[in-house]
Amino acid sequence: MGRTSDARQKILGAARSLIEGRGYSALGVAEICKAAGVPKGSFYYFFESKEALALTVVDEHWAAQQRDWARSLGGDAEPLQRLRQLFEVTEAGQRAAQLGCGTVSGCLFGNLTLELSNRTEAVRGRLQEIFDAQVDMVEAVITEARERGHVTVTDTREAAQAVVAQLEGQVMFAKLYNNTRRLTPLWDNCRALLGATGS
Repeated sequence: MGRTSDARQKILGAARSLIEGRGYSALGVAEICKAAGVPKGSFYYFFESKEALALTVVDEHWAAQQRDWARSLGGDAEPLQRLRQLFEVTEAGQRAAQLGCGTVSGCLFGNLTLELSNRTEAVRGRLQEIFDAQVDMVEAVITEARERGHVTVTDTREAAQAVVAQLEGQVMFAKLYNNTRRLTPLWDNCRALLGATGS
């Protein structure tokens, strides 16, 4: 039981690393298994296809990211401080990834969206669900900020979509330019977008 579970985790770890580094389309099952150090037959024991593996990678990444987002956006701090913390955690994560491998990795979900949104319906649908969940989480914080008079935005849903899109876009720019400083303007831009009041 432990050995099969270990093999599955090796496959998932190798797949995530390869997808982040090179994308999904160019990867083959044999290459994933070689990187994981497991026989090719192990792959099909756990996953019926490369698409099924990609969905599992996405789900596991979202489970971890969702916990991080909930930690940043929850708690007793003022709502805008919690939103700012999300940006700071995102920037720190990209910086850590750059230190680890020499390049800014970007967002797994954004990378896959750009690569697969018109090719793989199952992955596209799952990514939509994840981005909708992110918007839900941000909207709850914006709504709270509006109720406290900290922002002047009227449509909290549209504002939340714009904040998530801005975050995703800045992460994409950080990857494109291999420069995490591209994430620094996020907070000031977000405050302007939301019509934040006060300092």
